[in-house]
Amino acid sequence: MAQEGTSDGTVGKALDVLDMVAQANRPVRFAELLAQHTFPKATLYRFLQTLTNQGMLRYDDERGTYALGVRLVRLAHSAWAQSSLAPIARRHLDALSAETNHTIHLAQMDHGQVLYVDKRNAAQPVEMYSSAGKVGPAYCTGVGKAMLAFMPEAAVRAAIERQSFHRFTDKTLNSAPRLMDELHLIKSRGYAFDNEEHEPGIICCAAPIISGSGRVLGAVSMTSTTSRSTLDELGKLAPRLKETAARIAAEAESWGFPEQI
Repeated sequence: MAQEGTSDGTVGKALDVLDMVAQANRPVRFAELLAQHTFPKATLYRFLQTLTNQGMLRYDDERGTYALGVRLVRLAHSAWAQSSLAPIARRHLDALSAETNHTIHLAQMDHGQVLYVDKRNAAQPVEMYSSAGKVGPAYCTGVGKAMLAFMPEAAVRAAIERQSFHRFTDKTLNSAPRLMDELHLIKSRGYAFDNEEHEPGIICCAAPIISGSGRVLGAVSMTSTTSRSTLDELGKLAPRLKETAARIAAEAESWGFPEQI
């Protein structure tokens, strides 16, 4: 059940409701939302009505369900253009994908979780969880670990507190101490691996995108499957991956990004 008390007043509570609808990944009924939260029935209904009136949610009269509204599409497009690395990284991702024939991901950190902001599929696409707009765990993804390894100590601690450490596969790093050991190795090496830690059969090599002042802006990765590649083969491409990350960082120097931990 969702917990009340972490919101910032009325606006924060309304956003909690919006998040609940978004996380359902399908149209959802009032009774389902009521069962997930501690809001009184009248309060939840009022928030849903306001969000619907403002175009943030859409109500289906026939099915009695709520879904995300089209106003969010406009907001998402503006956020993609103003606050993500995607617009300036686009041509670099295209070049890396064409050169390596691997699936390329671009990600940023969002409150301790990985937000995928862009993706390039290989000629033979890999079926996997990640796609632009999706949120994934930081502790068991290549891009997540690449970012964590180079973040300031306080930011790393805050991010680790937000990890679930759920074991997705038998290779998942399912504790903070194990993750910290891995992060020290990643920092000394300069790039990270995902060795089937989030999805069976999926492997990747990832490099952080770091500004000239040392700020972690995001990460870029090359992804393949164990049936097509090995970690050693991906590791041999790490210099090219790091070069791409450096080029994106250089273009981002004049770009303004919100602080994200």
